[in-house]
Amino acid sequence: MKRLLLVFSLFFAIPVNAAEITSKITDSVQLKVDGAAVQSTRIGASYSVSGTNIQATSFGGVSGAGTYDVNTAGQAFSFSESFNAADTPVTTQSVTTGVIGSPNLYGDSVTQVGGDKGSLAGTLSATGVPTITAGGAGTSATGQRTIELSVFK
Repeated sequence: MKRLLLVFSLFFAIPVNAAEITSKITDSVQLKVDGAAVQSTRIGASYSVSGTNIQATSFGGVSGAGTYDVNTAGQAFSFSESFNAADTPVTTQSVTTGVIGSPNLYGDSVTQVGGDKGSLAGTLSATGVPTITAGGAGTSATGQRTIELSVFK
């Protein structure tokens, strides 16, 4: 019986193939310098007035101030008037070689200064892990080595 089992196993044995073993090494370096940015939103005009014991001869608005008087002389009063002028729309913007020389800033603006490359650098090596050198403000650098070994993939 043992001989039959041995003969049987020789016919159905799974051969090992070296082609089914793979090894892969991947090195990468990513360097990034932030660009300058401006985000600006126009604001509209607003006008408000409030008070007690006040009489309006003419209401103010976006075109000018109003005329108001105390309603009952000698009595306490309160008065508040506020006005915000609207941003003037800008219809043109000069751009030279992809750079806005003087950006138009409206009432609601956020600006971001561009990064400074400084000494930002990265190198790949056939024999070692990638190396990176820090740069100035607004930069980032990533070095990575990935090793993959697959058997019987």
